[in-house]
Amino acid sequence: MNAADLTLFVNVADAGSFNKAAQQAGLSTPALSKRISKLEQDLGAQLIHRTTRRLSLTEAGESLYVHAKNIEGQVSDAVASVSAFSQGLTGTIKMSVPTISGELLLAEAVAEFCQKYPNITVDMRLENDFVDLVGEGLDLAIRTGKLEDSSLIAKPLIQSNWVVCCSPSYIERYGEVSDLEALRDHNCLAYTYQAQGSFDWRFTKQGVGKKTVEESVRISGSFATNNAQALRKAALAGFGIVYVPRCCVYEDLQQGKLVAILSGYKPRQLGVYAIYPFTKYLPEKLRLLIEHIKQAYQDKKAYF
Repeated sequence: MNAADLTLFVNVADAGSFNKAAQQAGLSTPALSKRISKLEQDLGAQLIHRTTRRLSLTEAGESLYVHAKNIEGQVSDAVASVSAFSQGLTGTIKMSVPTISGELLLAEAVAEFCQKYPNITVDMRLENDFVDLVGEGLDLAIRTGKLEDSSLIAKPLIQSNWVVCCSPSYIERYGEVSDLEALRDHNCLAYTYQAQGSFDWRFTKQGVGKKTVEESVRISGSFATNNAQALRKAALAGFGIVYVPRCCVYEDLQQGKLVAILSGYKPRQLGVYAIYPFTKYLPEKLRLLIEHIKQAYQDKKAYF
């Protein structure tokens, strides 16, 4: 028994006919039938019910088909991984990425990937909506948060830490913020691009012993938006306090243009994932792109 015989068995099952499978394999029908009979003999089990009009798989045949199909896919992936170096990868990848990551690192990272694989074209959309990958014909999406759709696969890329911050001029004008309750008396600018927590800011804090407790506060303010960069600019101008992913204000914090507050509380932390439709065999070009993107996130780990 060898892998080639298993592939022939899969071809017969898929074609539903020895004649069709033989034509596809470039064999005579008697030769193919003999190979399948030899496979059954080696396994000690009948795999196919044969009649003059049709064929069907036995219970043993159905079990073997599932595993043999996997082997066939693994062989294809192995060949594709080698072909990627010898022949070059080709095709188009359509993807959707959030605006923060797109502007911070993904535009450059994906352009670099395309330069490395010149026969691959990437169509990258920057948007914050939770798009329907299958419905819109997308191959890949980068998203932050929990995966709701079980028909999708999510590969973790990095953990995104958030931060509460404001400008030094805001503190000079309105005073320090000592605890969560104090936020009620300040102009807190809400980030509405999230499933929950736009106006209820959640934190964890060290409790008694080593236990952590969750705390939240209902905030209000004069401005709310679904765009993190708009919040950043409002905060830089001294208009209020924002609670945003650290990556979008990292350089401002390093330069002292913004300052982190409420250091006694741990802000939220969300996973960033590469998401794609469920498939048994991830295309090699997509696997390579995901790995390239993951490395790009890791290279800017300090931002997150």
